[in-house]
Amino acid sequence: MSAEPARTGEESYGSGLRKVARVVLLDPRDRILLLHGHEPDDPADDWWFTPGGGLEGAETREEAALRELAEETGITDVELGPVLWRRMCSFPFAGRRWDQDEWYYLARTTQTATAAQGLTELERRSVAGARWWTCQELTRAHETVYPTRLAELLRTLLDEGPPAGPVTLDAEIV
Repeated sequence: MSAEPARTGEESYGSGLRKVARVVLLDPRDRILLLHGHEPDDPADDWWFTPGGGLEGAETREEAALRELAEETGITDVELGPVLWRRMCSFPFAGRRWDQDEWYYLARTTQTATAAQGLTELERRSVAGARWWTCQELTRAHETVYPTRLAELLRTLLDEGPPAGPVTLDAEIV
């Protein structure tokens, strides 16, 4: 029996927090890349979110951010920057509750074509694609976006640059 669980995207994390690395990926035009997700059995229950996911084994958050970005978007030509934000969140998804400690890394790329290459079985059933958004488009969006203040956070980032240290966002419980 293997000491490491198979990578299904549905591993049990018990009562502990799932450590997650997310990427605020900006292109040369300062557009942000978001993935379009939905409940596996209900595509109408949808939202947009930044690439990223849980740490595997002994990898660092930086390693997880780059791995997840490559798996979910095919983008590997990135310059990973500082941690911008930290957020605790809890939400129902795919029949269970997910409790996460998320760190959002700034990254820049000139590679704008995306191709999901390493999605888990659960991700294949729940990720409908990716889109580059301008800050203005994000501000006007009527879709659900996580974190919920992303348009405001992105505007501040573009206007003021990265914060001196990670900003702790309000916890989000859905």
